[in-house]
Amino acid sequence: MEITDINQYHLRYQMDDSWEPAWKPGYEQDEHEVLLFELETDAGISGISTASGFAGRMDYLELAEMFLVGEDPRNVESLLEQLDPLNLWGPRPWHFEVALWDIIGKDAGKPVYELLGGSGEPIPAYASTGERQPADERLDYVRDRVAEGFDAVKLRCHGEDPTPDLEAARRIREEFPDLTLMMDANMGWSVPMVDVEKWSFSEALAVARELEDIGNIGWLEEPLDRRDYEGLARLREKTDVPIAGGEFNNGMHHFREFIKQGSLDVLQPDAVLATGILNGKKVAGMTETHGLEFAPHTWNDGLGFAANLHLLACTNATWCEYPIEPPGWTPESRDFLLADPIVAEDGAVEPPSGPGLGVELDWDLVHELDQSKE
Repeated sequence: MEITDINQYHLRYQMDDSWEPAWKPGYEQDEHEVLLFELETDAGISGISTASGFAGRMDYLELAEMFLVGEDPRNVESLLEQLDPLNLWGPRPWHFEVALWDIIGKDAGKPVYELLGGSGEPIPAYASTGERQPADERLDYVRDRVAEGFDAVKLRCHGEDPTPDLEAARRIREEFPDLTLMMDANMGWSVPMVDVEKWSFSEALAVARELEDIGNIGWLEEPLDRRDYEGLARLREKTDVPIAGGEFNNGMHHFREFIKQGSLDVLQPDAVLATGILNGKKVAGMTETHGLEFAPHTWNDGLGFAANLHLLACTNATWCEYPIEPPGWTPESRDFLLADPIVAEDGAVEPPSGPGLGVELDWDLVHELDQSKE
């Protein structure tokens, strides 16, 4: 089998309602921008993948064609090595690996997770917020999610003054004593052209101490820079709250370093952003060997979410992140390019069971929204 062509679609989806991402202070988002790639083969099978966020605004089709056209998509390991220069010349290559697995699964007539030894059992999910909200509003959100069957919720704790976020967590704990709470500081990376003051070590430790007092905290996510291995290790030593991170780290060597230096309790590689599916499975094996947790980041688009679900389904993952922040960021707006959104039921998510990634695109909408043809 040989990759014969690559099609690129630049999609801009207008959401029904806007929202304000915590990692972009002062920014109101009302559009979901995605770069969709379709890898065609001489076997009549196509594989799909996406880049979203800042990478969704770049055009690197020629680079992708240079490395992939004429290659056998089943040679995943060797193609990952071949794609490595994309880390120097353009966006990361991991989403292309996802498209390779989509082709391989479709060729075999099996979902990706089954090819990698996984099962289609529902995965326990936590509702992942995206905004900073006052305690009263956040309590309403939590009540809705608990009613839907979620046993855990992740809050945002961002900015120079985390006091309002910690107050929201305390109020939630009073009403829901058994609900697992995670707290995401988003200090691991910066959004281009957005100036955010990073926490010092002492500020991160102070937040961890507050969370210890609140209790039943699943983890504190990205309290320091994603490359501050030593600082994260020191923080981990000084608090009982598990420390999580790794969503935007790049490649296996970063995760080996996390483990070598004792930096994290919970490793969170995103299959689209950080490792691909195959290397994500390898990271999961390392976490199991060292008695750590594996809980991949999933906040991107519907195809990226599906890719991470296959990774979750073939590993020892503890939780599935389920991004939801209505009325702006809903399953429908997150998964707009899919024929059917991926929906949690009773606080759990099933990985798509069809061949490959197991999802169908709304191709009519893709062609309608495509900016590449303009």
